[in-house]
Amino acid sequence: MFRSFHWGYPAVGWAVVFASVHFFWALGGEAGLDISAGQQLAAERPGWFVAGGLWGVGCLCLIGALAAFGLTRRSVSGLRRRLLTLLGYGVGALLLLRGIGIEVLILADAPGIDVSVGSAQRFWTLVLWNPWFVLGGVLFALAAHGFGKNAADCISAAPR
Repeated sequence: MFRSFHWGYPAVGWAVVFASVHFFWALGGEAGLDISAGQQLAAERPGWFVAGGLWGVGCLCLIGALAAFGLTRRSVSGLRRRLLTLLGYGVGALLLLRGIGIEVLILADAPGIDVSVGSAQRFWTLVLWNPWFVLGGVLFALAAHGFGKNAADCISAAPR
């Protein structure tokens, strides 16, 4: 079976795929941007959006990939291990909150949800983007859990 510390590898893959999509869009790619960010942002591509929303998110995803890779390392110990575990859980929680929270708000037609969002954007948000965030959150949480669990195993197995 999949050892618990190996959950970091799928989390790395998730983050790299997400970074790649954002870099594709930042370099001028159009496929899917209109249903992700909306037709107006996709058409106009204001500088703040390209810099922060595309390049910035892509870079954050790569940092997340590095953190997820760190969650696969058995040799990390002490404070670094605890901080990395906490980071993994934090990233997982943020991704889950984003994915589930937006899903619930859209499905509930909550006040404050932008009514200018088209039906295609709403559909793809519900069936692709939010589940993608939930998947990332689950992968990071599993990686952090396995990493923390392996720390306890390593401590109990250490020679005295």
